[in-house]
Amino acid sequence: MTLRERLDIYEQLVRLDKPIGILLLLWPTLWGLWLSSYGNPNPVVFVIFVLGVVLTRSAGCIVNDIADRDFDPQVERTRNRPLARRAIPVAEAIALAAVLFVLAFALVLQLNRLTIQLAFVALALAIIYPFLKRVFWLPQAWLGIAFGFGIPMAFAAHQNAIPPVAWWLLAANVFWSIAYDTEYAMVDRDDDVRIGMKTSAILFGERDVFFTMLCQALFLGGMLWIGVRFNLGIVYLIGITLAAALAVRQYFILRPRTRDASFKAFLHNNWIGAVIFAGIVADFALRIPAPWIRLH
Repeated sequence: MTLRERLDIYEQLVRLDKPIGILLLLWPTLWGLWLSSYGNPNPVVFVIFVLGVVLTRSAGCIVNDIADRDFDPQVERTRNRPLARRAIPVAEAIALAAVLFVLAFALVLQLNRLTIQLAFVALALAIIYPFLKRVFWLPQAWLGIAFGFGIPMAFAAHQNAIPPVAWWLLAANVFWSIAYDTEYAMVDRDDDVRIGMKTSAILFGERDVFFTMLCQALFLGGMLWIGVRFNLGIVYLIGITLAAALAVRQYFILRPRTRDASFKAFLHNNWIGAVIFAGIVADFALRIPAPWIRLH
């Protein structure tokens, strides 16, 4: 195998050729960074967290593929993944994941003690997640905690504390993750039923679209409440309104419940995360007040 071929395999293994996972992990982390710093994130902390998102998501993909290497060949969407087709040895994949985790931890070591402690929790969340599909009917909720754990870490990095609002923001992200990962699981549902996996798409059954949209509504309601807590203004409200419009559009994309429609709806969530982040950034920059009743 040439060096270029090996690098191509590594790129597929860590999904750099499919950046949607990085973006869905990045958006809640960025929300946390801006909210915890009241619109003025520390540049060093910002760089550390963005690089950390890329490294940990890449390592998490490897852990997932190691755990699923005997299942992925039986699933249409995943049968060509490197470990599924035995393109590289498992030991090599483990070594690459370890290197990525070590690099991410080296970044975290530049931050305060509380953030370092939380990094160990984040590591455990990432490693445990791939195995939940064997025993837990709602692994998407665990994914939401794992994908949103950058939120309490961001508050810890900026404030050296984790206020209750950080956990509420994490809870809102859990609902969003259940929504988009249910759409993702709908792509594989037939295969997952056949091989005995447990996912929300199977749990929700024919009411999958309803529950997906319900989770989107709970997520957006939670984000609206977060805006009240931070006394955010009209610009943030515009961002939430645009996100709600995108969620409505997503309903019509998802309604056919086909593999292609489900995957398209899943990808559509990137825009929801992006407009909410844009609303947060712009609101702190412009500070146009809204008629909130501050609830601090």
